[in-house]
Amino acid sequence: MRDNATTAQLQDLDAAHHLHPFTNARDLNARGARVITRGDGIYLHDSEGNKILDGMSGLWCVSVGHGREDIIAPIADQMRELTYYNTFFNTTHPSVARLGALLTEVTPPQFTHFHFTGSGSEANDTIFRMVRYYWSLLGKPERTIFIGRRNGYHGSTVAAASLGGFAGMHKQGGLPIPGVYHAPAPSWWADGGDLSPAEFGLKIARETLALIDGIGADRVAAMIGEPIMGAGGVIIPPETYWPALTSGLKDRGILFISDEVICGFGRTGEWFGCEYMGTEPDFLTMAKGITSGYVPMGAVAVSDRVASVLLEKGGEFFHGFTYSGHPAACAAALANITILRDEGLVDRVKTDIGPYLQEKWRALADHPMVGEAVMVGLIGAIQLTSNKETRADFPEVASVGLSARDFALENGLVMRAVGDRLIIAPPFTMTHAEADELIDTTRKVIDLTYDRARRMGLIH
Repeated sequence: MRDNATTAQLQDLDAAHHLHPFTNARDLNARGARVITRGDGIYLHDSEGNKILDGMSGLWCVSVGHGREDIIAPIADQMRELTYYNTFFNTTHPSVARLGALLTEVTPPQFTHFHFTGSGSEANDTIFRMVRYYWSLLGKPERTIFIGRRNGYHGSTVAAASLGGFAGMHKQGGLPIPGVYHAPAPSWWADGGDLSPAEFGLKIARETLALIDGIGADRVAAMIGEPIMGAGGVIIPPETYWPALTSGLKDRGILFISDEVICGFGRTGEWFGCEYMGTEPDFLTMAKGITSGYVPMGAVAVSDRVASVLLEKGGEFFHGFTYSGHPAACAAALANITILRDEGLVDRVKTDIGPYLQEKWRALADHPMVGEAVMVGLIGAIQLTSNKETRADFPEVASVGLSARDFALENGLVMRAVGDRLIIAPPFTMTHAEADELIDTTRKVIDLTYDRARRMGLIH
């Protein structure tokens, strides 16, 4: 669609009528929203004619790049054939049936059943209810407790935000809801102290299991975790963490939910982050990369262990959404997953563009302001610090991370700031030359941020 309105006119309309997510509306309206008008490959274009490298794949989701006709055309074809019908009332349609079969081929072998939603938040709310239903069918209704993690992110609906560990979200609406506890996060940079990463990973795993034992393991239904904590700052756990933790969960008979909304569909160089980390979950939470963001969609992969109980002992599961298995979303997912397979993009993240970008990204740790530069597959973070030896944070009021984010955008690169961590998750189709551009711009951004911090007297 072509829109001949000026940037100012569109900003005025937006300010008058649009309440943005995760945004201070008053501050945004005062300066005006950025108007993105077009996407092409790994680039975005705004209403002022600026070309911007999309270092965040939209919101972690546009894995195969913007503007692909081989996804757009199947969506249009599906809409012409069947615009919409629900999957309630003993009804299905070809695209949702085919999508379930295709997901069986790409997910780990314990998954052959799927429940479809409109988002990752809805998927986690679905799991919350399904887990409790599962335990009740087994005659253990006392198993209702869920374990999340501090600074974990699982969505913004009531149950999903409760499972997540963001204090700011919990303050709004009286969350978390009863029955949710939060374990420490495996954030070695922030909390590791004098321990090696391996020692720290074991320490956090043991603290989590001790929390569970203190509650009473026979009351705990499930634990949820992202393989790599995304919105919490791309926290890549020490290698010792997940094996020790999931072994302890299994010993205690506790279900494990791998939230793959960000890590799933190739982001780590494996189809799913649980495969990269070597875990065997009972549920997968899926969204974002399932359609590369072309149409909203979420899904729950339910292990055969759980599905067999639901099918053999259960009756009607009183849960679902108007848009569960929407035909257009299923068409987008079918096309997107086919592209990932046919073009070998997951393997490309593992063996080609991932290692190429990782080497250059990690080299940024040589900068005096960079404490660590970490990356798995195509998801990475840079920690900005005022003192590398002491791992010192900048004062929050200095807004160092936000200033770096703004410098990035001014220089044609989308990065995200989580505190003083800069994070990226670019599309899998990025070329080596585009990766070089991302690194060159990032180095410039760090230099600009460093100069600002020095002028403010923040570097020690």
